[in-house]
Amino acid sequence: MHLSSYLARIGIDGPPPPTLEGLRLLHRAHLLSVPFENLDVQLGLKIAIDREPTFEKIVGRRRGGWCFEMNGVFGWALAELGFRVTRLSGGVMREKNGALAEGNHLVLRVDLDEGVYLADVGFGDGPITPMPLREGAFVANGFRYELTPLGEDWWRLADHVSPTPLTYDVKIAPADEAQLAGQCAMLQTAPASPFVQNLVVQRQREGGITILRGRVLRQVRPDGADERLLESADDLLAVLAGEFGLDVPEAAALWPKIVERHEALFGG
Repeated sequence: MHLSSYLARIGIDGPPPPTLEGLRLLHRAHLLSVPFENLDVQLGLKIAIDREPTFEKIVGRRRGGWCFEMNGVFGWALAELGFRVTRLSGGVMREKNGALAEGNHLVLRVDLDEGVYLADVGFGDGPITPMPLREGAFVANGFRYELTPLGEDWWRLADHVSPTPLTYDVKIAPADEAQLAGQCAMLQTAPASPFVQNLVVQRQREGGITILRGRVLRQVRPDGADERLLESADDLLAVLAGEFGLDVPEAAALWPKIVERHEALFGG
């Protein structure tokens, strides 16, 4: 694992300083370069929470990943650069699902001279910039987000990219690593897991986000969105390569499952 290889993967020539400006540069560069994706889950391949195989996947094979992978590698890189980083347990839709959601998301706390920030490069359409840990709404890449304190060290992020806001809660205390590992294992095997049920690939752009969910490819902007349906396995591979920079020819085998899932959700 070489820091220089990671920096090259996200398009940064040299190591930035461990400052707010440096954190913002790294956070944006990672999200513009490395897509959120669950292809391995869809292909039935085990995802490890360990750092070395994750680094090899994202940097060596130029793939993307989900929160445990993306924030895992990002947190390692930040620490190597001299940032003070703490891994935190998050809970996507804890607002609805309560304690069952806790640990299903990994977030990073970064302590800077300028204050405490949350860094999250593993939430797909989350903020492209790190978030100051303070109450209130903010805009990142043209999209609106909001942080709210809940008490007992919990905070809630509301993501307003989609018409129906998506939320996750994060506890500002060192993560329970066993809980994270358990959720990582469950989310890639449980039949009810959204990552088992649906292909999801997302990549931030300047001024927008490209989102693939099953057959539906959407180009989302702050003022609206365009979408189209993928038509074939070849179309899927072309979109993965062209929109997300992913060369995964084995993903063609997913096409029948993708079509079946689309018909179940939306009809023929």
